[in-house]
Amino acid sequence: MMKKFSFTGFILLFVAFSGLAQKNIIDEVVWVVGDEAILRSDIEYQRLFMQEEGMRFEGDPYCFIPEQIALNKLYLNQAKIDSVEANESEVIRQVDRWVNMAIQSFGSKEKLEEYMGGKRLSQIKEDRKKMIREQMIQGEMQKKIVGEIKLRPSDVTKHFNQMSKDSLPTIPTMVEVEIIMMEPQIPIEDIDAIKARLRTYTEQIINGDFTFSFLAIRFSEDMGTALLGGETGFLSKMQLAPEYANAAFSLNDPKRISNIVQTEYGYHIIQLIEKKGDRINTRHILLRPKVSDQEMVKALNRLDTLLADIRANKISFENATYFSSDKDTKNNNGLMVNQREESRNFGTPKFEMEELPQGMGVIIDKMEVGEISQPFKMKNSAQNDVVVIARLKSRINVHEANLHDDYQEIKAMVENKKREELIREWIAKKQKTTYIRINDGWRNCEFKFPGWIKD
Repeated sequence: MMKKFSFTGFILLFVAFSGLAQKNIIDEVVWVVGDEAILRSDIEYQRLFMQEEGMRFEGDPYCFIPEQIALNKLYLNQAKIDSVEANESEVIRQVDRWVNMAIQSFGSKEKLEEYMGGKRLSQIKEDRKKMIREQMIQGEMQKKIVGEIKLRPSDVTKHFNQMSKDSLPTIPTMVEVEIIMMEPQIPIEDIDAIKARLRTYTEQIINGDFTFSFLAIRFSEDMGTALLGGETGFLSKMQLAPEYANAAFSLNDPKRISNIVQTEYGYHIIQLIEKKGDRINTRHILLRPKVSDQEMVKALNRLDTLLADIRANKISFENATYFSSDKDTKNNNGLMVNQREESRNFGTPKFEMEELPQGMGVIIDKMEVGEISQPFKMKNSAQNDVVVIARLKSRINVHEANLHDDYQEIKAMVENKKREELIREWIAKKQKTTYIRINDGWRNCEFKFPGWIKD
């Protein structure tokens, strides 16, 4: 996969993880950038952390790490001059998300605190907040330095023609897929049983028999929050299912429990923890009705009948999408859109095979363009069991990049190269106008940006 230029650059971790390092390091100032000092301990903390995490050093760590810290100081200093700041609500959101994931990974708040050198969770959050704020400021500063890059098609073509064959990236197989989805029916008595369980949990919490957190850990079927006692972390309305958001933001008393709330994920009860402006932190218990084998067979049979009508030309695939239960595709002739934010194909109908929903890739991989699959089981975006038929709309097999099929990829490469050139030019200028001192013993390095030493 082609790598894209990263605005965030090197992630400075020593601030948040200094508790992991040894405390008996003999400290000294080894670099000075402007009026900012870089300590031996800063470098050593970062080296120990990267070593413990198995992260790769780009050359000598005692050259690579201080250079990255120095670059960060250049950006932050310029950001002060230009009044470039981070979005504080986004900083807090990322901190909350990271803390929730870290606690889940370690198993408890206490184990996380122990791993972080005995720091209290509040201090870990403050350290992480500083680190993320600096990363975001650095990213915003780089965006300001680069500005808007405008390329003409002739610029992209010229760059492509100048590339050697060995430097052409390999583009993985890409597909576009159309689907018709049906959800198995859940008997009303099963839904009533789910609601009865949730009402029992509410009574137990109100009566003081159990805490909300205990019941969430024990019974909630949201694996992302159950180990955290059902805690979601601070989220905005846009980050929550609409029904959940409406119920959560209507809560004002942390001692009260919401009525049962139905979303596409299942049935919830919700407890308010805290509100901060347009964000809210809640606990919830999620229960999902289970699909019986009998109902799954009925759904497969309904879809099989629809497939037979499509193949008999009684109805077109496009018109058959009217019967689909997938709200994201039914009004688009069934065409799926890539929702993976980390994907370079995000927001487009293109998918690499591993980006398709679990269980779909192996089926699509064996199909010809225009072919419609037999009905098969999979999980939808809400992780509910569904049945699907899929039509392969297009496929571009793995290949070396070319202008005809991969213009946008080549264009992105040219843009990335231009960004890197502009950043490199800015760094070279800042090195010339910034006071920089590097101690003897720390100067014999092959720096990525050679202007640090001015002798």
